[in-house]
Amino acid sequence: MQIVREMKALDAALREWRGAGETIALVPTMGALHAGHLSLVAEARARAERVVATIFVNPLQFGANEDLDSYPRQEAEDIALLEAEGCDLLWVPGAADMYPAGFATTVSVAGVSERWDGAARPGHFDGVATVVAKLFTAVKPDVAIFGEKDFQQLAVIRRMNADLGLGVEIIGAATVRDGDGLALSSRNAYLSDRERRHAVALPQALEAARDAILGGEPVGIALGAAKAQLAEAGFRPIDYVALVDSATLEPVERPQGEMRLIAAARMGSTRLIDNLPCLIGHR
Repeated sequence: MQIVREMKALDAALREWRGAGETIALVPTMGALHAGHLSLVAEARARAERVVATIFVNPLQFGANEDLDSYPRQEAEDIALLEAEGCDLLWVPGAADMYPAGFATTVSVAGVSERWDGAARPGHFDGVATVVAKLFTAVKPDVAIFGEKDFQQLAVIRRMNADLGLGVEIIGAATVRDGDGLALSSRNAYLSDRERRHAVALPQALEAARDAILGGEPVGIALGAAKAQLAEAGFRPIDYVALVDSATLEPVERPQGEMRLIAAARMGSTRLIDNLPCLIGHR
């Protein structure tokens, strides 16, 4: 695996591959890799001849009181994991490379970014859209792989890619979960042993809500029961539990089409998110 930190080296590698007619898949990450990230690399390998992963803890997507400084960083371990998974190239840009002096451009995606995490974390999705647009511009991948765990992020990236005509095939890969059902996340490392035991209430509450809705229970009642289940487990505050349209992320009051149950809540000092598909006829 090549490890590059400068644009010149990245461009040289990409030019060689494109000259040979090889397709390129991109897996953007912020490091602190786990099995969920590695599943994205495996998906990328299945879809292209060359795989580029990136590690960049993007300051633009962190709010003033969020965990930028304490976000887990473990580059040596990440490199070993990516090499073992068969990644071809790791690009590790610096903040000055991504946002040089005088940088003044922001990519903002209206509509799909405005509710849910967009309301709870103002400016977050502008930071996501801006950095992903820069990654796409630098790598020019044929395909890019993102995890469905960050479902609103995936929707924002799909919209941006379509609106700007970037021509990248966007693939959403299924969420990878621990044995008890908790979605894998770099932020799970922040949980104490007690908090980790109680955190499993998040996927459990979503599963119960999905079964209730598909069984005919009114959406509002099912969502209220999910919030109560989270509160009983010790989640507070609960930012949202909602049933939304999978494409627009607008709230759905009656089951219709392709839907997603989404939730975000804080266990102790750790904010967790999760989601489940909710498809009529599938329980």
